[in-house]
Amino acid sequence: MDNLTHGLVGALLGQCGLKRKTGLVMPALIFGANLPDVDAACFFWLEGQGHLGFRRGITHGPIAWVILPLVLAGLLWGWDRWQMKRGKRPEKRLPVDFKWLYLLSFIACLSHPALDWMNVYGIRLLEPFSSQWFYGDILFIIDVWLWALLIGSVWFSLRREKRGGEWMKPARTALAVMLAYIGVNASITWYAETRAAGDAPYHRTNIASPLPFAFWQRQMITGNGDGHWWIDGKELGDFDLLEKDKPDIIAAVPEAAPFLFWSRTPLITVTQDGRYLLRDARYLGRGEGGFTIELPAEVCEPQDL
Repeated sequence: MDNLTHGLVGALLGQCGLKRKTGLVMPALIFGANLPDVDAACFFWLEGQGHLGFRRGITHGPIAWVILPLVLAGLLWGWDRWQMKRGKRPEKRLPVDFKWLYLLSFIACLSHPALDWMNVYGIRLLEPFSSQWFYGDILFIIDVWLWALLIGSVWFSLRREKRGGEWMKPARTALAVMLAYIGVNASITWYAETRAAGDAPYHRTNIASPLPFAFWQRQMITGNGDGHWWIDGKELGDFDLLEKDKPDIIAAVPEAAPFLFWSRTPLITVTQDGRYLLRDARYLGRGEGGFTIELPAEVCEPQDL
């Protein structure tokens, strides 16, 4: 999911009452909910589509779930001690308990891969022990309805708190509504994918991709893993990606290897001017500039074998 959603979930958890446990909880929850995306730093040393083979991996896996919250809790605890020594520690701040700070940073950090798993982009939940991708196909990567719920509930809870009213109940209600919303979307996806799997021509892969605004609808991406895909029954792709030894040849092209490692629905399309584009059926609506690699014609054109 996007970082705004992650941060708002962290803030909502705090408004549910967790911020009463110890000092600096809100920074721990908000930063912790976004911390696994520290892997975005790879854009500084990886060019083009190279980031596709790195992101949502090691910093989203089990080792990171333990280490990242520990680092965050240590930094916040150190910040509190530094302010105390300089006499600049806010008087209203609760005493900082490192164990609580670590536990809540850990909870916030876990919320991140849980949310990332819910879209079609995927996440490697077991990295570095396994590089398998996992997909929930439940929510669009930016869910405006979730935004509205989270922003509204956090604002309302903070407003009530400032006025001395009951502020935890609205946040807890919103958390329950959010979980129910996720449950409804999971049911919609399960029904769509189950129905597609039972209908002829019985494709091996059936992906119910959530839409940006109409959360109750799904774009069906189906295929048999041979480089040909269908979106809502319309066939895509002009070239068989898996024809004979083509995968090894294509993977030798710079940027193609990380792309194929990340891609869930790879296909090659041919433009009107004869260019071969390696793409992913999940993101065809982004145009040529997003998740697209132009391949040399010599590796794509059929060979006499």
